[in-house]
Amino acid sequence: MKTSWRSASLVASAAAVLALTTACGQESGTPSASSQNVGATAAAGDYSTAGTGLGAGAGNGYGSDSNGEAAQAGESASAGKLAVSANAELGELVTDSAGMTLYRFDEDTAEPPKSNCDGDCATAWPPVPADDASAGKGIDKALLGEVTRADGSKQLTIGGWPAYRYAKDAAAGDINGQNVGGKWFALAPDGKKATLSDLPGLSTRKDPKLGEIVVDKNGMTVYRFLKDEAWPEPVSNCTGACLEKWPAVAPVANNDTEGVQKKGLMSFTRPDGVKQQTVNCWPIYTFAGDKEPGDTNGQGVGGTWYVVAPDGKPVGAPKE
Repeated sequence: MKTSWRSASLVASAAAVLALTTACGQESGTPSASSQNVGATAAAGDYSTAGTGLGAGAGNGYGSDSNGEAAQAGESASAGKLAVSANAELGELVTDSAGMTLYRFDEDTAEPPKSNCDGDCATAWPPVPADDASAGKGIDKALLGEVTRADGSKQLTIGGWPAYRYAKDAAAGDINGQNVGGKWFALAPDGKKATLSDLPGLSTRKDPKLGEIVVDKNGMTVYRFLKDEAWPEPVSNCTGACLEKWPAVAPVANNDTEGVQKKGLMSFTRPDGVKQQTVNCWPIYTFAGDKEPGDTNGQGVGGTWYVVAPDGKPVGAPKE
């Protein structure tokens, strides 16, 4: 009889472990409807000048010569025929006839159009003249307009928003001004911000050095911590100050993902009561040191943090 009870106990224990393993590895791990998007993530952009209206390089023109003097020649360059450019990180954005990205400023207004970028701000962010601007393919000419600046000059508006270039964009296609100070954004063809808002909660992108890796809704790189556990259930060993540097990714609905392995795609509750997303049962995080989409500054940090492959494996981690 004792042997029978011992056997039954062992069977029950094995069944419990199997149940946990199955739960972690199941195809569906959909969180509640109120937790479908990525939560705490590293903020994008350079916030060192937040609130000033000025980005890095304020006071410069379109670049500096060998003596560090501002090269002002391109500041008031005409826009010419505007075009729609497809950017891998931001989707569709507006460029001038030379291919330079156009931006908008959160402290401006569109109704009515008004520019609040003057002085040093206008040196770092040269206003786009309205005189010869025209709509190219993909741009509704009805959205083009102009606003009279404080100095009497006419500035191009798109969807009511005054348009600018960024002094630190040196070549066609550059987007160095995106999210500077948390207030400057590339212009979409409809005058709205060119953002990654259309990305799923989790998706993948092709990194030139690391290959296919997972990113969150904001396009920020996702990481794994080698000291965490996945089986028989997810366990995060990043707590306290660690979480300030490596914010936990909040739950994402299974149908709000693209390119990520569904098996083991689930959320779990941390000891602090916060829910965290996993990929293949491994807890995932973003990195506060990543300032904008495409950054992978957390790769290899401490020999324990690595970007995540679509199947949940850590990319570039040493083999055990």
